[in-house]
Amino acid sequence: MAAEERRQAILEVLRQSERAVSAGDLAERFSVSRQIIVGDVALLRAGGADISATPRGYVIVKAAVGLVRQAPCRHDAAGMEAELNTMVDHGCMVQDVIVEHPVYGQLTGSLHLSSRYDVQQFLRRCEASEARPLSDLTGGIHLHTLVCPDEAAWQRVQDALQTLGVLLEGTF
Repeated sequence: MAAEERRQAILEVLRQSERAVSAGDLAERFSVSRQIIVGDVALLRAGGADISATPRGYVIVKAAVGLVRQAPCRHDAAGMEAELNTMVDHGCMVQDVIVEHPVYGQLTGSLHLSSRYDVQQFLRRCEASEARPLSDLTGGIHLHTLVCPDEAAWQRVQDALQTLGVLLEGTF
């Protein structure tokens, strides 16, 4: 398969997938190295494809179905699991995390977490790579973009985060 054909096939796989697809899975599928896939995705992005890299692999960003809201939070690394589980337990998908860096400005990390299983996989990946959360750069202050099924779910998440003590004050 020619390189351009492979890139179009990768794009089609990502468009049809309901879940993130890892570079390793794509490499196996197309009988190339993981590094070739990483390069292919970079070229697809440069060509305008809206591909995001998440902790579980690549996804095509689809229009959010539901209410998109941002929750400003503050906690240390130990509070991350409870915070994320609280959000998904109340029916919302955690789309990303955003911090304000003094040099680079806004830094955004794609998450796309919608279940406790997703949260556990994300935390395992953080632990295995010894990666620190983006919020470490800002004393624990960060925003999460959430996609909630309705206003009631958004209200439940806010209430639960406030009870947990991680929701920044004055956000209602």
